[in-house]
Amino acid sequence: MKLVRIDQTTLNEIIQKHTMFRVARMGGARAILSHHDLTGLNFSGHDLSHADLTGALLCQCNMEDTRLDYTTLFSADLRLANLHNSSLVRADLRGVCLRGALLVNADMTGVDLREGTMSEPDGKLMIPGMTELSFSGGSGVADLSGANLSSAKLSGAVANNCDFSDATMRGCRFVRANLQGVNMSGVNLTDADLSMCDVKGANLRDAILINVTTTATKLTEACTEGALTETPTGPTIKDLSGPLADLLRQHLMWLGSDGKNGARLQVNGFDLRGATSFAHSCLSMMQAQGAVMVGLDFSDTQIQVADLRDTDLRHANFTSADMRGSDFHNANLCNANMQGIKLQPLEISSGRTVPTNMTSCKLRYSNLYGANLREVNFSKADLRNASLLGSDITGACFKSAQISGLRATQSQYDYIRQNMES
Repeated sequence: MKLVRIDQTTLNEIIQKHTMFRVARMGGARAILSHHDLTGLNFSGHDLSHADLTGALLCQCNMEDTRLDYTTLFSADLRLANLHNSSLVRADLRGVCLRGALLVNADMTGVDLREGTMSEPDGKLMIPGMTELSFSGGSGVADLSGANLSSAKLSGAVANNCDFSDATMRGCRFVRANLQGVNMSGVNLTDADLSMCDVKGANLRDAILINVTTTATKLTEACTEGALTETPTGPTIKDLSGPLADLLRQHLMWLGSDGKNGARLQVNGFDLRGATSFAHSCLSMMQAQGAVMVGLDFSDTQIQVADLRDTDLRHANFTSADMRGSDFHNANLCNANMQGIKLQPLEISSGRTVPTNMTSCKLRYSNLYGANLREVNFSKADLRNASLLGSDITGACFKSAQISGLRATQSQYDYIRQNMES
């Protein structure tokens, strides 16, 4: 099939009309770019949701920060395309080629990546195609690290040697997929289906493997060291001295009486997965060193001067929480939602403050938008691909921190780099 080649100027005109179409303005028109040669063109920052890119050649295109929600990309060729931070919610990617594509931190919720079949316009020639994320030899693999692939369909996909590290893949369906040598370290595969998959040599270290279906899949051929399964990592809620709701009330009494009544909440080493929401609670001065609190809700919670060292808080929700003066040394907060969080020093008396400690903390792909991070100690923290946009980092320490892929303004970058070297 001969593809229609257009230039950047023509593409810009089509995008402009599609933008008008999206807001129902006069003169707007849906972008129909099926079977077009768009190699190397720039789509970055635009909204192409609901566009038709069936069978399009999109090799080496710049689609960073582009919205492609519900877009038809059936059998499209996206080799080496840049889709960093793009949104592909429920897009049709059946039979697509993503060899070497960059999809770091992309939102691919509900995307369809199953096998697809392309036919010529006359319907005579049928071309079967499987979704390819890598070459069979392992070179030119797709990078989907930190991507959100919740409820995505990847049955039959060729993804050997691809990078899915720290991705969110809850409810993802991988039936009959080639996952040889994939990097799925730290990935959240809760409720996923990995039936009949080839996982030989796959890296599932520290992955979340809760309620995963592995029928006819030899998971023993993969590295699952440190993975979280249904098996508790320590004592659970059932092993607490009483119902959690009662312990929270006792902790509140302890705080209100300066330790004279009630009892301090101490859950060091406990596996609290499955606990009810902690939202709007008062957990100040709690002790939870080494606890497992993956995916829990701490939104609008008071957690000042708490001991959270070595705690597993991946995928937790801390929206608008007040955590001033707490100790997060070596805690794991990857993929945590920390929008609007307060982490500035806590003033305990006139002239006396307690700073927040996040040394050696893992914060990959965490969202710190609008957070107050004044004077926080991020020394040796892993902030790769985290977002600091809209946050206040005045006086914060970033010595020896890892910041590749960090989403930040230029002024924030300048401050961090200067601070890292001081």
